[in-house]
Amino acid sequence: MNFWTKAAGLILRNRYLVLLIIAIITGLLASQMKYMKFSYTEANLLPEDHIANVEYNKFLEIFGEEGNLVILGVKDSTVFTPKKFNAWNKLVEQFDDRDEIDFTISIADVQKLKADRKKRKFVLEPLYEKNPTTKEEVNTIKKQLFEKLPFYDNLLYNKETGTLQTAIYIKKEIINTPKRRDFIFDVLIPAIKKFEKENNLHVRVSGMPYIRTLNAQNIQDEIILFVVGALGITALIFFFFFRSYRATFITLLVVLIGVIWAFGFIGLFRYEITVLSALIPPLIIVIGVPNAVFLINKYQQEIKKHGQQAKALQRVIAKIGNATLMTNITTASGFATFVFVKSNLLREFGILASVNIISIFILALLIIPIIYSFMPLPKKKHLNHLEKRWIENVVDWMEKMVKNQRITIYFTTVVVIVLGIIGVYMIRVSGSLIEDMPKKMDFYKDIKFFEKEFGGIMPLEILIDTKKDKGVMKLSTLKKMEKLNEAIESFPELSKPISVVNLVKYSKQAYYKGNPKYYQLPTSQEQSYIFSYTKNSNNDASMLKTFVDSTGRYARITTFMKDIGTDKMDVIQERLKAVIAKEFPSDKYSVSLTGKALVFIKGTNYLIKNLVISLSLAILLIAIFMAWMFRSPQMILISLIPNMLPLLITAGLMGFLNIPIKPSTILVFSIAFGISVDDTIHFLAKYRQELIANKWKIKPSVYVALRETGVSMFYTSIVLFFGFLVFTLSSFGGTIALGGLVSVTLLLAMVSNLLLLPSLLLTFEKKIANKKVFKEPAMKIFPTKEDDLKK
Repeated sequence: MNFWTKAAGLILRNRYLVLLIIAIITGLLASQMKYMKFSYTEANLLPEDHIANVEYNKFLEIFGEEGNLVILGVKDSTVFTPKKFNAWNKLVEQFDDRDEIDFTISIADVQKLKADRKKRKFVLEPLYEKNPTTKEEVNTIKKQLFEKLPFYDNLLYNKETGTLQTAIYIKKEIINTPKRRDFIFDVLIPAIKKFEKENNLHVRVSGMPYIRTLNAQNIQDEIILFVVGALGITALIFFFFFRSYRATFITLLVVLIGVIWAFGFIGLFRYEITVLSALIPPLIIVIGVPNAVFLINKYQQEIKKHGQQAKALQRVIAKIGNATLMTNITTASGFATFVFVKSNLLREFGILASVNIISIFILALLIIPIIYSFMPLPKKKHLNHLEKRWIENVVDWMEKMVKNQRITIYFTTVVVIVLGIIGVYMIRVSGSLIEDMPKKMDFYKDIKFFEKEFGGIMPLEILIDTKKDKGVMKLSTLKKMEKLNEAIESFPELSKPISVVNLVKYSKQAYYKGNPKYYQLPTSQEQSYIFSYTKNSNNDASMLKTFVDSTGRYARITTFMKDIGTDKMDVIQERLKAVIAKEFPSDKYSVSLTGKALVFIKGTNYLIKNLVISLSLAILLIAIFMAWMFRSPQMILISLIPNMLPLLITAGLMGFLNIPIKPSTILVFSIAFGISVDDTIHFLAKYRQELIANKWKIKPSVYVALRETGVSMFYTSIVLFFGFLVFTLSSFGGTIALGGLVSVTLLLAMVSNLLLLPSLLLTFEKKIANKKVFKEPAMKIFPTKEDDLKK
């Protein structure tokens, strides 16, 4: 008596105890769901000790969180009428006293820098004393702002288009907490809607805190959409195939418990819910249903054969248990390869996916036979699907193709390989932070608005270490920074930079009675007396601390990036680094490019390198499984070819359809490979059983294996195809691509395993048709027919 036969007896004899244990574990995991929390930051794709992370963390230590700016914009000439102009400035004033806000800047806050000759210091005066009441007063303020104060250009206005901008700085300590979400949804958005209604103006809103918050909310909403969608579509297809409410109900019960476990594990491990971990619960539904298909199909086949429930249930566990375990292990190992990647985001995804895949296997294997043991035997109408004519026709066509059209199959395979390779060379890489964001949403349109009007919303920071206290305020350093500023301004993808240089230029303009033509760096002669005014001024200190640290050793240059891919960013980085190398000698200065967007782009490149490692590891792991199960080197090669082919087609499709390699689409290959190998294992397991029964005659063994496993493989592939297609309901571009590509890959994998795999077995029959090559496997996948007779 083998292990699985003993396991079957144990499970069925102790069915009440097994159900009680499942109920207790489900309850314990459900109690962990309260620890689930949504991520409030972008995914950090790099290891903690990566140089990009080290530089970014150093910047944060000196200047604090850079992504704390929410910007409001309005492009409408009627805003320059007294009522609307005053209302626009009051819109942000109402946030000034709130605990969540550090400070706000609108036109009402604009201070003109003036030189007080008597006290030899700079003083700040408001741009205007009282709210304007006439159009002329508004025009005077506008003229002063647009023509006399270049310091505020691209900060509060765009003088070419007349667009106004207002800045709200959220406190850095709450930027990555739920308080940020509450402020944006409960305070900011209602205030903007009220303003728009009262003034008939359309306000654009952006900035990293705002984008992150709406993105997180979208992820939250979509988890429910995916879970309900995956349950609905898989239940419908399952019912269509089995025509049994009972079988559909049992399957739904299993996957619902699986979903509770999935959420429970997220809480138990204290992981945050990200774009990736949000995919786990629906993924478990999609992977769990095929387990149910194999188990229920086998149960019904056994009932049809001999009509004995106890024998049928025991055989379901004994015959299908090991094959299903192997298929789930291979699927889990496809995901588990991410555990070896240094990126925390992918590691967490790999751990969650592999743990939950094994869990859903255990749940299906225990719950399905036990629940059927309490139910009466299936009626004849529940078994009719086993004799469906249309599915017979599909299997007949596959058998004819393998028998008579092997040359056609191989020729098609070669054509597909060539096209796939051409497509691979067309794939582009994207490291964009916002490319996956919902294009139809207003906040995406607003991002594009600010890119056009102000040059972007994603901060790119340059940290300059002068290696000396007060080194920043040396004229030689300021001139070098000015050269770097000019280089930044030469890129249309970057906004006008802002740094201490702008402040020093403004100081010179103030010294020369506010004349805008003096908005430039002082000469060495002017430096001493202009800086002496600066030293006597208290007002300048608060403005300075934004750009220079308290010791005067570190300075920052801030610019904002448009949504650009990795290729353009690499060009910009190279050119900026060339300017830095020329202007800032490494013995006197240390200069680094950093910022959240740049870290994300570098993270994407890092992931692509790791994709090759994780996919190679998955292939190696699965090859080891095959070697262990079948003890045949030829079988490893024959089994891997039909599964590599769909991956090549998918990569080719990405090239032809212009779907870039990015964090979301990188997962396609490991997911698809891990799942598609399942079909190969089921086919080869059945094939091996038939080989022994048919005294090592390959042809009859291949055809019987094709007929017997073809139906289940067809069912499961259709369930998987539509299950993954649920992800295309997402509003995130990456999730849509992931769903569509995995669906297509799995469908191709089914065709490949049902046409190419048997063809290869028949073509190489002489090399694999002896017992020496195809040794007794390390573990019985299916019991042999002799085992059946013994029972």
